[in-house]
Amino acid sequence: MKIRVFIADDHAVLRSGLRLLINGQPDMEVVGEAADGLQAEQQIPTTAPDVVLMDLSMPHDGLHAIRQISQASPATRVLVLTMHDDPGYLRLALSAGAAGYVVKTAVDSELLTAIRTVAQGRTFVDLSCDPDRMFADPPETDQNRLRRPTRPPDQPLSRREREVLTRVARGFTNQEIAEQLSLSVKTVETYRARLMVKLDLRSRADLVRYALDHSLLTSAESPRA
Repeated sequence: MKIRVFIADDHAVLRSGLRLLINGQPDMEVVGEAADGLQAEQQIPTTAPDVVLMDLSMPHDGLHAIRQISQASPATRVLVLTMHDDPGYLRLALSAGAAGYVVKTAVDSELLTAIRTVAQGRTFVDLSCDPDRMFADPPETDQNRLRRPTRPPDQPLSRREREVLTRVARGFTNQEIAEQLSLSVKTVETYRARLMVKLDLRSRADLVRYALDHSLLTSAESPRA
């Protein structure tokens, strides 16, 4: 029996390359593709893959899709394939239900090993994500920051602050956000710094977690291009 693989990524060229790589393996086959999280959620029950390669920064939120797929199709294992090598993103993905995590800079052989590993019911974590730091007991100050629940700010976020926050959480760069919102890059940087202070956060992963906790990553928000 071949490992049935589903690819969820918003970049068509990457999907094409992955399809060629996977279909070239004697023990694997691609059974479906999606350009965003919502398409993945809708197609996976009918395609019944063993493993889903899931990007995080794409329309309709990869993290939300991981949660939905893990609940609706527990036999399907989700392997995150992302550009983010921050342990904060690794933590978020695993807590959402992912069985593995690979950074897009990994070599082909490592990705194929990861697919086979999670298909066998085990967990695979790309070593470039520094899993030792991910699972080690953090210093007291970091421990308090990472484990405390995110809270609403004392003052509500403005419309522009929400727009910047959701785009940062979806993986857009400052330059891309500036172009989308017709702002200067400096202004976007100012908004990001203001959000960090206002929400008492310290990293991009913290912003993602805040956006998820407060249901800000909805389909109505502008997606990752």
